[in-house]
Parts: sequence; structure tokens; C-alpha cells
Amino acid sequence: MMAKAEGIIIRTTDYGETNKIVTLYTKEFGKIGLMARGAKKPKNTLSAVSHVLFYGLCLFSKGRGLGTLYQAETLNSFRTIREDIEKMGYAALILELTDRLTEEGQPTQGVFNLLRDILLLIEKGTDPAVLAAIYAMKMMPFAGISPELNKCVHCGNQHITYSFSISGGGFLCPNCQHTDEYALQLSPGVQKLLPIIKAVPLERLGKVSLKPKTIGEIESIIYAYYEQNAGIKLRSRHFLEQLSKFRTK
Repeated sequence: MMAKAEGIIIRTTDYGETNKIVTLYTKEFGKIGLMARGAKKPKNTLSAVSHVLFYGLCLFSKGRGLGTLYQAETLNSFRTIREDIEKMGYAALILELTDRLTEEGQPTQGVFNLLRDILLLIEKGTDPAVLAAIYAMKMMPFAGISPELNKCVHCGNQHITYSFSISGGGFLCPNCQHTDEYALQLSPGVQKLLPIIKAVPLERLGKVSLKPKTIGEIESIIYAYYEQNAGIKLRSRHFLEQLSKFRTK
């Protein structure tokens, strides 16, 4: 079956001397694997589009197994992202998370729209660390691990201050903090920001930037939560952790 769809390449794998297998995330079909024949040849028409972070319209055949990519037309080259090592690092994390949390052939338009819009915001200049945190938080329901950030996860009551329990699944009030000896103490800013990051619509985000210490604390919580509760340890995090050492304090 021939099909045409808007998609973003979230992963590529070399196949033989001249071919690539691209993993395309689409609005209509979800995640699909496609053979890009001759994509490793410089003069092949697919060589310029068979790369991670490609975003455009793709013409391909689709069946039960691996399909074939025939043509692709770029909608946005994400040039600004590609030319900035930090932005590219966060884009790689977002794509890896998408790949880990989605199943082939199960379209979820909300995920595609979120992925596309987050990448477009990074391209336009919004803080990539903040956007990656927002994306990771909004994708947690697909891993079945969405934390409770509006009240105490243990007693259900609302309080002024909380700690965060990775194993317990969210905020703990002072009266219930004893239920998790490893509960993380939160700075006032992070305690306020975590529910906002989880709930904020992208169209209401605007220009936002956080201090390195603040976003670092948020990132540590989010990715430790993924690792402990979903068994997901992102390879791209190692690069970003190394990069963070060069951030201005």
C-alpha cells in the first residue's frame, strides 16, 4: 500500500553498504520502519533526508513488515537545532524518549503534535532544557508513571511544602515524609515549577528560561523517576550531563 504522511525521523540504522532503515513517527500511522535504499550514497536523492530529525512529507509503501521510503520533502530543516550542540543534544533526548515510549503502528496524534511543536519551539529559540523537561513530563502517562503533583500522594491532603518520592510516585507532605526515607527535598522554585511543567499547554508557554541549578534539579528528578519506575535510562542523558558541567552557574 502506497501512503503519504507528515513525519519526523526519530532513529536511523545503517543496513548493508548503501541502505538505511529509518524509523519515522507520523501523525496518521504512528511509528513505522522504512527501508531507504541507497540512502548512504551521496548522490542518492534519499541521502539528504534519511537522517535523524528530518521533518517533512514522505511517500512510502507500507505493509505488515518493513516498508520502503521512496520520496521525502522537507517541511522544516531545523537548521538552528543542528548548528547548536546543546539544542541537538536535547532534540536527541526527545527523539529517543519518543522511540522508547511508542509502539509501531499505533498512531497517537497527540504525541506527534507534541513532538513536532516542541521541536519547532526549540528551533525558534525557547530554552531546550525546559522544553525537554516539559516533553518528558507530558510523555509520562505513556509509560504509566505520571506522578501526583497537586497533593500528597500518601494521604491525599494539600500542603504548603512537599518533598518528592520517586518510589512513591509524587509529592509527600511533611506528615508523610517518613514513608520514604529517600524522599528528595525540593527547593521552593522546583516545588512550584513541577506541577506547571506537567500541566502547561505549549501555546501558553511563551519565552521561558530557568537558572542552570533549577533546571538541573528538575531534570534529575524527571529522569531518575523514569529510570526507577519505568526502567528507562536514556543514552542521550549522559551527553547532556557532561554538557551541563560547562553551564554558567
